[in-house]
Amino acid sequence: MRADASAPRLRSLDALRGFDMFWIAGGAGLAAALAEATDWTVLRWIADQCEHVEWHGFRMWDLIFPLFLFLAGVSMPFSLAARRARGDSTAELHAHALRRGLALVLLGVIYNGLFRFDFENLRYASVLGRIGLAWMLAALLVLHTGPRGWLVAIAALLLGYWAALSWIPVPVFGAGDLSPGATLTDWIDRELLPGRLHRRVRDPEGILSTLPAVATALLGVLAGSWLRTTGRGGHAKAGGLALAGIACLAVGGLWHQVFPINKNLWSSSFVMWAGGLSFLALAGFYLVIDVWGIARWSFFFAVIGMNAITIYMLQAFVDFDGVARAVFASAERRIHPALFPAVAILLRWIVLFGMYRKRWFLRV
Repeated sequence: MRADASAPRLRSLDALRGFDMFWIAGGAGLAAALAEATDWTVLRWIADQCEHVEWHGFRMWDLIFPLFLFLAGVSMPFSLAARRARGDSTAELHAHALRRGLALVLLGVIYNGLFRFDFENLRYASVLGRIGLAWMLAALLVLHTGPRGWLVAIAALLLGYWAALSWIPVPVFGAGDLSPGATLTDWIDRELLPGRLHRRVRDPEGILSTLPAVATALLGVLAGSWLRTTGRGGHAKAGGLALAGIACLAVGGLWHQVFPINKNLWSSSFVMWAGGLSFLALAGFYLVIDVWGIARWSFFFAVIGMNAITIYMLQAFVDFDGVARAVFASAERRIHPALFPAVAILLRWIVLFGMYRKRWFLRV
């Protein structure tokens, strides 16, 4: 099995990343509005899935974050190979990984309100920060190990995290208590994270739970490395991704019996369950777009996916939903309520399409 250094950028990767971001960029609001207006069972189910589980358990909304991190891992073998092909040294790749990771941490703090300068109440942990740190640590591993090392790292991270939360005693609560605020993860965040925590006594993007998130990124690296190999056709590659997805789901489902699937904790079973669904989603998008060549439908999502961080950050500063309501304020009672989130999505997409036409992409 040999990697192809000249492998082109996957169209399915941008499309799937854009599909993932679409739900954050107004898709969930549109689904809720349509469900409210029509009361269709399917739309009700979709709207219900667009909410996080409070603690143990899983809804599809819990997949948004790990899927994005998984896809960041998928792109890593392609981007590192491209940098090596243009002559970057290992030291330069180290510096790139560190810069990218720390830049995302900074963007996450900016998203959380850095420029309000209320440092005592600022939340320092963030979605972008977790992506940056997990991607950076995964990249450093990838630069010095191969697929066997990645598998060992995934196993060590997930088994070690499970052992830590099961057997290391927490002051007041003891060992193995997985209730909100009582876990080792929550205690470490209360002791070490400055500012405020997202849920007062705990933070879903905290310190210790970033370690299993590295495993999420490494699962994506395995998928990307598989897609870069030569000697196998597209159907075989899609089938391999699907088999990996089924295997991950089986492991995650079994592990759930003793270490519940929990996004807040980024539990080991959650990593495997979300990883399994991510493998299956990538297999489907890759098969349809890159193997069968049925790609025109995906352009809408690809435009979002090529500037995913841009739209994520922009939403913190631009009220697209408010603009949409202002546009139709005079006719609000005479138009379908789903039009407002639809227009808000369109406004976001127009901004991203303009950037796409100008070839402006936020590269971190």
